[in-house]
Amino acid sequence: MIVFDLQCEPLGHRFEGWFGSSQDYEDQCARGLMTCPSCGSAQVGKAVMAPNVGRKGNQAVVPASKADASPQPVANMPLPPEAVAMLKAVAAMQAETLKTSTWVGDKFADDARAMHYGEKVVGPIHGRTTLSEARELVEEGIPVAPVLVPVVPPEEAN
Repeated sequence: MIVFDLQCEPLGHRFEGWFGSSQDYEDQCARGLMTCPSCGSAQVGKAVMAPNVGRKGNQAVVPASKADASPQPVANMPLPPEAVAMLKAVAAMQAETLKTSTWVGDKFADDARAMHYGEKVVGPIHGRTTLSEARELVEEGIPVAPVLVPVVPPEEAN
């Protein structure tokens, strides 16, 4: 597999495309099969991207300790003040909501299912589950929603 950074011509939206080979990319372009997922434009081409150069086989991987690691940016530019304020507001609302919810840890899917089928008293819960378990809950008609801001389990809190 080969991954290319792609970009639509009119608006400059960037996205990834995975192809079996460079020839697959060329064939899909020639047949007009590529469109921008943001705006639907068919004027898509390769964007400039950094090369993916692997480590030499004789180089050891040295894990960085938490003390050495400086926080890495998650965006390529600072967030606007309005976005920072919005994220803080969402985090505060979630924290307030979780005060009335019970942490069930890795038993989330089992407890949500038991409540849905009347085997357990219904109440607000939060915990951890896998993506496949969450999908199964949704398919069964059990209402679930992800928490927007990561939650530290009570046993891991300071």
